[in-house]
Amino acid sequence: QVQLVESGGGLVQARGSLRLSCAASGWSFSPYVMGWFRQAPGKEREFVSSITWNLGRTTYADSAKGRFTISRDRANNTVYLQMNSLEAEDTAVYYCARQQVLGAPWESWGQGTQVTVSS
Repeated sequence: QVQLVESGGGLVQARGSLRLSCAASGWSFSPYVMGWFRQAPGKEREFVSSITWNLGRTTYADSAKGRFTISRDRANNTVYLQMNSLEAEDTAVYYCARQQVLGAPWESWGQGTQVTVSS
């Protein structure tokens, strides 16, 4: 069974940086794409960024462009989200998930890691 474990969240001041990690285990076949999502209190979960596992093609939400960078370490089955210039609006629980094949539902959601940005 595939497990995704997020880490790296915490409390940071506005304009600060954090690096989130998502460690994957238990998969027999690498996924098509890995993604980061976030959910702020009282809001729907939203897409932040994704990266295709083999070719490393990236996609970002408008809110993340220019500030966040997604990357992956295929040898260690880990995906990262480097977040710079953080704002109070980035406060949320951040989750990673996988899309096993193109167009499939996102699955294997991790437990999330809390990011709190103080203004």
